[in-house]
Amino acid sequence: MASDQQVQEATHQQRDQPPVQPEAPAVADTVEADDDDASIILDYRRENGRRYHRLSNGKYVWPNDEQEQERLDIVNHLWMLTLDGAFCLCPKNKHARRVLDLGTGTGAWALDYADEHPKSRVIGVDLSPIQPSYVPPNCSFEIDDLEKDWTWTEPFDFILARNMILSFSDWDRAMEQAYEHLEPGGYFEIQDSHWPITCDDDTLRGTPLERWTHMMADAANRTGRPLDKTAHLSEKMTAAGFVNVTKTRIRFPASPWPKDEKLRELGYWTQASVLPGIEGMSLALFTRVLDWSAAETIVFCAQVREKVKDTKIHAYWNGHVIHSRKPLNAEQVGHT
Repeated sequence: MASDQQVQEATHQQRDQPPVQPEAPAVADTVEADDDDASIILDYRRENGRRYHRLSNGKYVWPNDEQEQERLDIVNHLWMLTLDGAFCLCPKNKHARRVLDLGTGTGAWALDYADEHPKSRVIGVDLSPIQPSYVPPNCSFEIDDLEKDWTWTEPFDFILARNMILSFSDWDRAMEQAYEHLEPGGYFEIQDSHWPITCDDDTLRGTPLERWTHMMADAANRTGRPLDKTAHLSEKMTAAGFVNVTKTRIRFPASPWPKDEKLRELGYWTQASVLPGIEGMSLALFTRVLDWSAAETIVFCAQVREKVKDTKIHAYWNGHVIHSRKPLNAEQVGHT
């Protein structure tokens, strides 16, 4: 990889084999939700052949069906490779006592962390109940809208927000709530990608892939949930009162085009996550926001898919891992 971050080898499936697609998980037995929302949670919204969450209907524009769940598990593996098998880059990779995973999705990260750290208490939160039924005793899942007031009364010492860039319309408020629900000395970490895609030569220019990522960013901006603000979230952390803010830039090649073996491996897994996800990521934004028909969107996605397969296109997404610490009580002078 470029000097931004070194990526070590990690155990993974053989490159010439497709990623294992897990069976669709059942609704977690440990899921908790308000009584008023219980009847809404499983009343999924179905649109253009895909399934979406019903709780806080329409807020999150990517689906929650089995195909999307498989993609999310691939993305989780991609992040683990990117971080050298670590759960995070902040000091809470080990020994966190009480952990909150924002937008847990299938719960893969929360389950892995709980398995690895049996003394930790891990809570995963999401709009959709798509987590597995059987979980470690130190892990549970809750269904809730994280844009509403958080109601936990016991503080956490580690909060993670991975792939949440589309989930908050008010990141200032999200930062404030994370700050409020951390104990002094606790850590908050964001792991996310930055759109649109970029390229250091001319191989991307004018392609459907370039156009798609710019259209996705434009549509997301119109919804008030921009995809192109990840790099600036560190500034919002500082404004919320966090200290020791650290930002690490990483790269996700769109396909296994790099000569560097480590980057090529990341490109393989990025491609594996994007190819089955293009339509799911696009349909709601293109039909609800850009006024495309579903048929037009699907045809365009097929064109994009062909370019994701093209290793002559040297494109990549930038990503950022941003972590910070809530000051100890003695350090909080001047923060309100």
